[in-house]
Amino acid sequence: MPAGPIVIGYDGSPASEEAVREAAELLGERPALVVVVTRQGIGFELAELPTVTIGLPPAELDIRTALEVDRAARESAQRLAQHGASLARDAGLAADALAVAEDVDVPVADALVRVARDRDAQALVVGARDHGRLGEALLGSTTRDVIRRATCPVVVGRQLNGDTPH
Repeated sequence: MPAGPIVIGYDGSPASEEAVREAAELLGERPALVVVVTRQGIGFELAELPTVTIGLPPAELDIRTALEVDRAARESAQRLAQHGASLARDAGLAADALAVAEDVDVPVADALVRVARDRDAQALVVGARDHGRLGEALLGSTTRDVIRRATCPVVVGRQLNGDTPH
C-alpha cells in the first residue's frame, strides 16, 4: 500500500467541499494534502485576450501587469488551498495545503495525477457535479481524466442536483 497522503483536488466548489467531507468519512484520520491547481502565465494570456477576441492586432504587453496577475493568482490559490485544508482538518483529516502552478496548457487532471504519483498517494479525491438527467453518464472532464489517468485509487465525491450536497 502506498505510504503517502490522500491527495484531494480542491477548487472551492460545493462539489469539492463535499469530496473533502466524503474522503474524511470514508478514509478516516489519515494524512491528506489538499491541492489547488493554478495557471502559470495566465496574466500573459489575459493581456492578449481583448485584442484576440475581437480580431484586432495584439496590444502592447505590459509585463509588470501580467506578472502581477500571475502573483495574485498564486496567492489566491494558496489561500484556497489553505481553506480546503482547514475543511479537511475540521472533518478529521491531518491535512496540509499545496498550491501548484502549472503552465496554461497543462490540464488540471494531469497536475493532480502527477502530484498523487510524486507523493505516493494512497488515493486521489476529486469532486463531481451532477450534470442533470444525464448525470450518471457524464462527468466533468477533469474528473473523467483523473479517473482514466490515476495510478492510485480515485474517490469521487458527488454533488447532486447542482446545488445540494448529499
